[in-house]
Amino acid sequence: MNRNIKLHIASLLFIWIITQPLFAQKVTKIQIINSNTLEYDELKGDKIRRLIGEVIFKHDSVYLYCDSAYMYANNTIDAFSNVHIEQGDSLDIYADLLKYNGNSKLAELHHNVKMTDKIMVLKTERLDYNMKSNVSYYTNGGKIKDPENDLTSIKGYYFSQSKTLFFKDSVELINENYTIYCDTLKYRTITKIAYFYGPTKIISDENTIYCNYGWYDTEKELSQFSKKAKLESKDQVLKADSLYYDRNKGYGQSFKNISLTDTTKDIIIKGDYAEFFRKKDSTMVTGNALLIQLMEDDSLFLHADTLMAMYDSSKNGRVLFAYHHVKVYKTDLQAACDSLVYSFYDSTMKFYTEPVIWSEENQLTADFITLNLTSNSIDSLNLYDNAFITSEVDSQNFNQVKGKQMVGYFKDNAINRMFVYGNGQSIYYALEDEESNNILGINKADCTNMILRFKKNKAQQITFLTEPAATLYPVEKFPKEELFLKGYNWQDHRRPKSKNDIFIKSEVLKSSSSQN
Repeated sequence: MNRNIKLHIASLLFIWIITQPLFAQKVTKIQIINSNTLEYDELKGDKIRRLIGEVIFKHDSVYLYCDSAYMYANNTIDAFSNVHIEQGDSLDIYADLLKYNGNSKLAELHHNVKMTDKIMVLKTERLDYNMKSNVSYYTNGGKIKDPENDLTSIKGYYFSQSKTLFFKDSVELINENYTIYCDTLKYRTITKIAYFYGPTKIISDENTIYCNYGWYDTEKELSQFSKKAKLESKDQVLKADSLYYDRNKGYGQSFKNISLTDTTKDIIIKGDYAEFFRKKDSTMVTGNALLIQLMEDDSLFLHADTLMAMYDSSKNGRVLFAYHHVKVYKTDLQAACDSLVYSFYDSTMKFYTEPVIWSEENQLTADFITLNLTSNSIDSLNLYDNAFITSEVDSQNFNQVKGKQMVGYFKDNAINRMFVYGNGQSIYYALEDEESNNILGINKADCTNMILRFKKNKAQQITFLTEPAATLYPVEKFPKEELFLKGYNWQDHRRPKSKNDIFIKSEVLKSSSSQN
C-alpha cells in the first residue's frame, strides 16, 4: 500500500478516536423522586424495584408520573395507570401504560394515550416518543384536535423541535369551512402552512377541490394545488396543471392545460393561463384561449387572444367577451371578427369590427352582426349596416346581395330565408340547372326590400317586395365595371377550414372592387 495512503488512513483513524468523546451522548440514570411504597420483587429478580403510589421519576429535564412502576437495573422502567410524562411547560403525555428506556430515551405508551402541547390534543392507542430527537409517532390510528380542526389518520408523526406534524394513510381533516381527505399531509405550526401529497379532496360549501399535491397557508389563506388539479362547483368544473387562490383578495390563477366547463350551458373554455376575480365573479383566459359550445350533433369552437366571462350589469346571466383575432368554427358555419360578446342567458353572439360569417357557400358581412342560438342550434342572425351576402359561382363570378339591414332565419342549421331591408341591390347568375355551372345570364336588380329563399344553403328564389328596377343581361352584354356591387369583398383567406384553423391569425384584405 502506498505510504501516503497509509498515513492518510492513520490520520483519519486518529481523528475519529480523539473526537469520539465529543460526539458521545452522556447516559444519565433515571431518578426516583417519590413513591409511597418501594419494594423489591423477588419473582422478577432481586435487582428489580417495585414502586407503588404517587410515583414520580425524573430523567434529565423530564418528569414521569404514575400509580405504580417497575424499575430495572438496566435503566428502564415499566409504568402503570395514570401515566403522565411532563416535558417542561410545553408538552404533556398521558397513558395507561409506559415502557421507557433511559439509555435510548425511547418511550412506548399504550392505551388511552393523550398528548398535548397546550394547543393541540393527540389521542391514540399507542404512541412512541423519542425524547432525544423529540419525535413522537403512532402507526395504528390517531386523532388530533385543536381549536379549529379535527384530524384523523392511520399514521402520524410529531417533530416537536420544528413544530411539524406529518400524517399518512386515510388522512381526514375537518374544519368548519372545509373537510380534507388525503393520503399524506404535513403541517408546520410555526408557518401554519399545510402541505398535501398524493390523492387529495377538499370539500367546502363553495366547491370541491381535487389534486395530487398542494399547500394551504391557513393564516394568510393562500393556497395552491397541482398535479391533476380540479375544482368543482355547483355548475362549473375547472381543471388545470396548477391552481392558486388568495381567499382574502378573492383572486385566483390557473396555469397550463386549463379547462373550465359550465355544465348548465354545455360550454367548455380552455387556455394556458387564467385569472379569477371573486368580487366581480369574472374569469379571464389567455394563451390558446378556446370556447367550445356543445351542441346536439356538432360543436361550435371559438378562439380569441383573450376570453373574459362575467355577469352582465343587470345580473341576468353570464356574458363572454372575446377580444382580438376572433374566429369561430362549426362544420356548417364559420366566422371571424376582431371582438365578440356572447350572452349566455339569451344565447346571442354579437360580432364587432370587420365581422364575417360563412354558412356553407354564403359569405355574410356587415358593420355589426348578431347570431342567435336556441336549443343548442342556430336560430337566426341580423346584419346591421352595409349588409352583404356573397356566394361563389366560379373563381371569377359571384352572386351578391346588399342592403342596409338583413335578417336571416335558419332551419336545421342552414339558411332558410333572408329578409333584406333598405337600399336592396342584387347581382345573380342564372344557371342552366342546379347541377350545372353553365351561365345563361346575369340578373341585376335594385329593390328597397326583398326576400331570399334558400334550399340546401343556396339561394333559389328572390322575391321583390316593392317594384324593382331589374335587368337580365346576356353574359357578354353585362357591363364589366358593374360586376361587383359597392362593398363587395371576398374574404375566403380569413375563413377557418377546420377547428385547428381558428388559431391562425389573418388580416382583413381590401380588394379593389370593395373600393368602388
